[in-house]
Amino acid sequence: MENKKIDDKLYCVKFCPDENSHLKPDKNACKRCKTKVCTFICPANVYEWVATKDELVVKYENCLECGACRIACEEKILNWKYPKGNKGATFKNS
Repeated sequence: MENKKIDDKLYCVKFCPDENSHLKPDKNACKRCKTKVCTFICPANVYEWVATKDELVVKYENCLECGACRIACEEKILNWKYPKGNKGATFKNS
């Protein structure tokens, strides 16, 4: 799915990201993960595997807080919490 389509669908979501990520995967353990399921299960494309750097990039600012990544992670290496206070995603009617 291309990003423009995702952006079109998410236009009703207001994001107020924290300075610190609420998504903290064990990046060394991510290297051992064979499926990298977080990179395709997330509806907002928060996770990106950069093969040239052998690294997981986490764009937590776009997180919808659905928890799909936490549930789908086969390695159970994602420390996932809701953002603190009034930070994170706010859903509104269009």
